[in-house]
Amino acid sequence: MTAVRVLVGTQKGAFVLTSDGRRQEWEVTGPHFGGWEIYHVAGSPADPSRIYLSQSSGWFGQVVQRSDDGGATWRAMGNQFVYDGALGTHQWYDGTPHPWEFARVWHLEPSATDPDTVLAGVEDAALFVSTDGAESWSELAGLRTHASGPRWQPGAGGMCVHTVLVHPADPDCLHVAISAAGVFRSSDHGRTWEPANQGLRSIGLPDEGADVGHCVHRIVRHPTTPETLFMQKHWDVMRSDDGGASWREISGDLPSDFGFPIVVHAHEPETVYVVPITSDSEHYPPEGRLRVYRSRSGGDEWEPLTRGLPQADCYVNVLRGAMSTDQLDPCGVYFGTTGGQVYASADDGDSWEAIVRDLPRVLSVHVQTLS
Repeated sequence: MTAVRVLVGTQKGAFVLTSDGRRQEWEVTGPHFGGWEIYHVAGSPADPSRIYLSQSSGWFGQVVQRSDDGGATWRAMGNQFVYDGALGTHQWYDGTPHPWEFARVWHLEPSATDPDTVLAGVEDAALFVSTDGAESWSELAGLRTHASGPRWQPGAGGMCVHTVLVHPADPDCLHVAISAAGVFRSSDHGRTWEPANQGLRSIGLPDEGADVGHCVHRIVRHPTTPETLFMQKHWDVMRSDDGGASWREISGDLPSDFGFPIVVHAHEPETVYVVPITSDSEHYPPEGRLRVYRSRSGGDEWEPLTRGLPQADCYVNVLRGAMSTDQLDPCGVYFGTTGGQVYASADDGDSWEAIVRDLPRVLSVHVQTLS
């Protein structure tokens, strides 16, 4: 029987929401690790029972937890994230050098074929890999030691690898997004990297079209069209049809082209969803109306999706990792807010309902479709 598991990371613990294929009634468990910041919870595509979780605390540091029973029980794994080789410096907000240092794991990307292999994007920006189920970690140091590294600088949330994409047909082909450095691409499983930011422009950079330095908020791809990437940037929604070699703007008729998350429909590679917010200084929906925008043409033309969402006096935000889709038909779309609501649509986004309310600030939403 088909079921859906929605994994929610919040500022004060993780929650697991489960429903059958109708997606009408939901069972909620949690908080798991109550009081801890859970930056990301990610289920393994290769094993529906396997879940990885990034747990962080100012007092006790970073812990990666693993569940092998769908979130019923957890085990703390190896947590030695040691940068490989000389650290050097990156650029601080004011342009002065700042030493690299590890803060937390922002993103976990389990392998589609091997439940014991998982990539971890961290702050300060680096990429790690485990091949033993998170028991041990090794840095793919070619990213951090890229020649452009000294010019990277933190975004408002820190300098982090917040998105990791693995090519569905070529596991050696990786893309990462870094705030604030941009997109980087590797064709040799992380040994060497090249910037993939041609076409991006960022007001405030000394060179608006520089090869690095852009504050990319999220990138996503559909598995059937892996050379097409969609991006939500710090201003601008973008598209690439050549694996990130070049980008073009598709903000079209959005009320604001500023936002954080972007996701693609499970079955329609040209159907894309974003959640615009007012600006980089006003992190809430335009006019106080919470609207998801959908494009069925791969960009430029967007329609607001509002049924079931608050259309007055709503001032929440939706963070970069807090939106996801399931694999059912019609496609389910899910997002969490900084106000603690998790909204779900079981009909491609046409209508929405809050499947849980009053959680802590939602940091991430990841969906597992279970058979």
